[in-house]
Amino acid sequence: MMIGSSFQISASGLTAQRLRMDVISANIANAESTRAQYVNGQFVPYRRKMVAMSPTEPTFQQSLNAAMNGQSTPRGVKVTQIKADETPFKRVYQPTHPDADAQGYVSLPNVDIAKEMVDMISATRSYEANVTALNASKSMIMKALEIGRG
Repeated sequence: MMIGSSFQISASGLTAQRLRMDVISANIANAESTRAQYVNGQFVPYRRKMVAMSPTEPTFQQSLNAAMNGQSTPRGVKVTQIKADETPFKRVYQPTHPDADAQGYVSLPNVDIAKEMVDMISATRSYEANVTALNASKSMIMKALEIGRG
């Protein structure tokens, strides 16, 4: 493993968690949006989005080429997809709402603020953990350089 590998891993985690926080923020911002899209002649509420991640796994050929050139293969995590949550919309009886159907029900987004806040805390903690790992790697490299001087 090369010296920069730990930086690559932490950087990929930081990038992925930042995107996850952005998606969660968009979910919270649209928690009451009843007119997010126009489909088949009518408005559809905002649908919650989720981030899917997977580890970055180099192919054998990439690993072999990197080893032969004295380089490291990319490691870490990558965002594979931002997908829509297919849970049904919440239906609330509000006959005076402009988007109410003939029975007086309004379809609201499938965003649960409590769930989003838990996800935001999880993403923030993961981001902080990656910052801590990055700083620890930097500190170890600095200490190793000091050994060479003394």
